[in-house]
Amino acid sequence: MDRLALLTGPTASGKSAAAMVIAERIGAEIVSFDSMQVYRGMDIGTAKPTAEEQKRIRHHLVDILDPSEEYSLGRFVEDAGRAIEEIRSRGKTPIAVGGTALYIQGFLKGVFAGPSADWAFRRELKARAQAEGAEVLYAELREVDPAYARKIHRNDLRRILRALEVYHATDTPFSELHRQFDREQGARPCRGVVLDRDRQDLHHRINRRVERMFEEGLVEEVRRLLALPGGLGRSARQALGYRQVIEHVEGRMDLHHTIVAVKKGTRQFAKRQLTWFRRFRDFRWVSVDPEASPEAMADRTLAELGCGRDE
Repeated sequence: MDRLALLTGPTASGKSAAAMVIAERIGAEIVSFDSMQVYRGMDIGTAKPTAEEQKRIRHHLVDILDPSEEYSLGRFVEDAGRAIEEIRSRGKTPIAVGGTALYIQGFLKGVFAGPSADWAFRRELKARAQAEGAEVLYAELREVDPAYARKIHRNDLRRILRALEVYHATDTPFSELHRQFDREQGARPCRGVVLDRDRQDLHHRINRRVERMFEEGLVEEVRRLLALPGGLGRSARQALGYRQVIEHVEGRMDLHHTIVAVKKGTRQFAKRQLTWFRRFRDFRWVSVDPEASPEAMADRTLAELGCGRDE
């Protein structure tokens, strides 16, 4: 199987601009690995490729859902796989571009679903957590699955509940099922590049991007989305930037503090992205100078991806 070329990096690192240059040079099509660009109308806050850019280069998995709909990792993996195969069937080259690390990991390594939710058992656990505290459930998890307990925070109730639920349904530790899944799954072949910038440079770019989004009408965009018949669904409401602007629109935060909150949240998000990307040990990291043009980033990325070279 051909290796998939994948370009990622923290938000505002310049990956979309570099990907446009790369796609034009090698006649490729872009598959978005971004969890929020799937939603129609969420354009400004997701830094979605413009209509003109999408005319220049065909993009996949952009504008495929209404913002009231939910989208799962499992569905993304299926959609991305189909898009990539369809592109290849026409003799074109797909390039995956995006910063949703969970989507990257799920696509490359597969999605472990586990048993279906046991809602009655979950309600029972939640009631116990409320009455006795999450620490009691965490202690139980340490007893039945110490390996997984070490990986999560003692207050991460969502993951504690799921791990106990899986153990209740299968009598097998969650961590052991994950190991079995990993052994059975063949990793998808991939050449990945992470665009990396100096922290000060990245923060400056993030701050400027956020300011530009508000100048371009992010608040008005959110108002339009909230006014749609279906409004914004649970996932869309949690999108970075949108949840803060919703607070502003609902009168719970003034505009100045909203902009400050979006900047801070975006910087924190970029830090989490970089932590995730370090888990992809085979990916190549490309250091980007503050003044580097998209063409220069494309040159270095193409060299690392080896596009056009034999395996």
